Amino acid sequence: MVVPTYNEAANIETVLDRIRGALPEAEILVVDDGSPDGTAEMVAQLGLEGVHLLRRSRKAGLGSAYRAGFRWGLERGFDAFVEIDADLSHDPGALPSLVAPLRQGAEVSIGSRYVPGGSIPNWSWFRYLLSRGGNWYASAMLGLKVADSTAGYRAYGASILRRIELDSVRAEGYGFQIEMTYRAKRAGATIVEVPISFVDRVAGESKMSTAIVVEAFGLVTWWAARQWMAKVGVILRRRGQRGSVGGEHEPEAAVGAAAEVDAAPVRSWRQ
Repeated sequence: MVVPTYNEAANIETVLDRIRGALPEAEILVVDDGSPDGTAEMVAQLGLEGVHLLRRSRKAGLGSAYRAGFRWGLERGFDAFVEIDADLSHDPGALPSLVAPLRQGAEVSIGSRYVPGGSIPNWSWFRYLLSRGGNWYASAMLGLKVADSTAGYRAYGASILRRIELDSVRAEGYGFQIEMTYRAKRAGATIVEVPISFVDRVAGESKMSTAIVVEAFGLVTWWAARQWMAKVGVILRRRGQRGSVGGEHEPEAAVGAAAEVDAAPVRSWRQ
């Protein structure tokens, strides 16, 4: 269990107790980014068995915290990793159903708000549309076939984290979740979505900001453009190879090849 924290002193003891109640066998790593409210000190003082603390000197972003936690666990031989927020927006009671697909062979299990049975109580229509629109855009542009690619309550098998090459992951905000989904798909992972109920934080301050939304939108657009350019490059190289073997092409053949470029799917994904 990787639990990133920044100023979560109001929640951390409750979160740890509920995680231990839901999955008693789990080891928990709290990754604290120098919280000025004493979150790390509180974790250390609790001295709970199976709870570890990774202190970082400054706030470095959600993606960076998870990458650090994943590396910590991979170095110690853990075979499954769970992302969970410290603000109680992710219900620890859902942990058994979240990790179950990993035991059945999936490499990624996403706690989804947008599959049958998932819900978001008490969200404004604007926030709901922003979230659904962002997920639709990411899925359409990147071919994810995932209903909730921005979800931060998820589980990974160690095998897919090794194939993703964590050092190459760049997003820091909620774009991190989209990038991890995108890279997992490209690496051939089987992704399963399980329904969850997502609630707003119980205490503390939200980390969501306009900059985080803009980062995610920009990254998705860039990844999609790069993917499309790579596909076009492959087709053009094939055209060049055919030309070198068969000589000059008739104009009709060139038009057909151009149509092939326009009609070609960006990528065929394994679901």
